[in-house]
Amino acid sequence: MNQSYVSIFFRTLFVFTISTGSIAAVYYSFPLIYPFLIALILSSAIHPFVEYLDRLTSLPRTLNVILVLAFFLLITVGALTLLVAEIVSGTAYLAKTLPPHLNTFIIFCEKLFTTHIQPFYHELTVLFNGLETNQQASIVTQIQALGDSAAKNAGLILSHILEMIPKIFALLPNTAAVFIFSLLATFFITKDWHKLKALLLSILPERISANGKAVGSELKKAMAGFVKAQAALVFLTMIIVCIGLFILKVEHPATIAFLIGLVDLLPYLGTGSVFVPWILYLSITGQLPLAIGIGILYLIVLIQRQLTEPKLLSKSIGIDPLATLIALFAGFKLFGFLGLIAGPAILVFIQALLTTGALKEVWSYITAGQK
Repeated sequence: MNQSYVSIFFRTLFVFTISTGSIAAVYYSFPLIYPFLIALILSSAIHPFVEYLDRLTSLPRTLNVILVLAFFLLITVGALTLLVAEIVSGTAYLAKTLPPHLNTFIIFCEKLFTTHIQPFYHELTVLFNGLETNQQASIVTQIQALGDSAAKNAGLILSHILEMIPKIFALLPNTAAVFIFSLLATFFITKDWHKLKALLLSILPERISANGKAVGSELKKAMAGFVKAQAALVFLTMIIVCIGLFILKVEHPATIAFLIGLVDLLPYLGTGSVFVPWILYLSITGQLPLAIGIGILYLIVLIQRQLTEPKLLSKSIGIDPLATLIALFAGFKLFGFLGLIAGPAILVFIQALLTTGALKEVWSYITAGQK
């Protein structure tokens, strides 16, 4: 066998082993290191502000880090306070307005029962009484089996819900611990940013450090572009919803549009979690013109999202629109709604490796043994 092919095989095996080993190490160690990964992301976010304060003032870096962290904590607490206040205000408003709507819904259910369900039940009774005894017994057996299955499934669902309650309460101490460790780690990483960076550069080989820096820079630009694209999509959704609700003469269109825009950020929910129940309620309560208007508005929001998301993402993160669309679809199929984020993220990482020439260097090492 040709010696060069043997060398290529072993170099390929080496690269594959290192890659899979690194991925496996990150995967299995993630439950232990994720608070510090969160801290690293937060530290990367606040580091420019700390650097700006270092240049602007003669205060110690430790104090500047504390000031920046306190500022962002105050903003976060303020936003959460406003959110809680809005929830409380909305709950109070629902407590006043919901009873009449529930009364309307109950009246609708009563009319539905008396006009459709009850006559249908009588017709079924007549048909059932006209069947033979063995046919009646078979139907009764099937109904009992369905009832038993429904009761069993309902019991399982209820037991799962009851089992989740203590688990949710058990998460609270863990969440608090993660928050504290992440906050402390953010402080120490940001304070010693330059020391840690110098230590990392001294440990890693020069070529790996250069490639890592280039890949990190590309990923940072792509992440900033991704955030800008999502912000633009949410803002566009808010504008369309606000204009549509204003045309439909719905009260408080700006507030509703703002809340729908916030919900649009949530992958598992999206605008449908607001529009679909709203349309159903309007249809049930007889407000068909408004239900049709809201339905058309929802379709417009969906269409603009599907048309603009690949284009905005590709423009912001520098990837071809077709590749972005494929990444979105493949991510959704493989990972569900979270794949809508994971798909473009993996594509961005591959693009960064290609742009910086890291993959080319790996290929050169495999084929020619160049280091």
